Amino acid sequence: MGSQHANAPHYYVPGPSAWPVLAGATLLVTMAGASAWVNGYGWGPVANIIGLIGFLVILYKWFGDAIAESESGLYSNRIDVSYRWSMSWFIFSEVMFFAGFFGALFYARAVTLPWLGDLDHKLLWPDFAAQWGNTPGGIIDAYNKMGPFPIPTINTALLLLSGVTLTISHHAIRAGERSKTAFWLFATILLGAIFMGFQVYEYMHAYSDLNLKLTSGIYGSTFFMLTGFHGFHVTLGAIMLAVVLYRVMKGHFTPDHHFGFEGAAWYWHFVDVVWLGLYVVVYWL
Repeated sequence: MGSQHANAPHYYVPGPSAWPVLAGATLLVTMAGASAWVNGYGWGPVANIIGLIGFLVILYKWFGDAIAESESGLYSNRIDVSYRWSMSWFIFSEVMFFAGFFGALFYARAVTLPWLGDLDHKLLWPDFAAQWGNTPGGIIDAYNKMGPFPIPTINTALLLLSGVTLTISHHAIRAGERSKTAFWLFATILLGAIFMGFQVYEYMHAYSDLNLKLTSGIYGSTFFMLTGFHGFHVTLGAIMLAVVLYRVMKGHFTPDHHFGFEGAAWYWHFVDVVWLGLYVVVYWL
């Protein structure tokens, strides 16, 4: 244990905090606003933005409390182990979250679609063709599928490169090279921001040029749910890395005590892996 934490309590237990309840309330407002927004209610965008801003403010205050506790020497190695287990289980819950959406996509394509296209169902819908994507004679507006080129492939390269830059930054902080750590961490955040810019452009292209929308049948709903939630996670990951970058520039962390960095790095690498699955299953298959 470093000298800064030599006098830390055996196990620090913080006092009661309102941040978890407030974070849950702001997320509820955010998601209610988003649901209303996609369903055409006028109050949806306002509620979504208010909830999102409130959530970011809560995160700022909550992160600030945890950072102050860490920098004041209250965290021992036992707390470090607790944080590692907590982050591991959190990422596992995220794996299950995306597994549910991948499972829905698999069920729709591999089970439901062939079932609807068999001989019995031809009597109900003779013009239906059991192919993934829009079909002639459908009950929804015609649309074009989203292919892997060029934006999804560019985004794949961006995220893979961001994993490399983040790894370089991690090695730098372990070597005590603070300026190198900050440079490569900033590069990682920049690559994530470029990724999100391309995804916004892809969505605009989907709506305006392909007529591909959230209402475009099971293809449209699974496409936007999977890629949209992934983009949301990229945004959260970039926020986490930005907080870590701020702390690096403030002189926080040491070569042997920097789980705040490692936890954010774990999350970012998880986001990278999820995207590789999306890139293959959503854009290629």
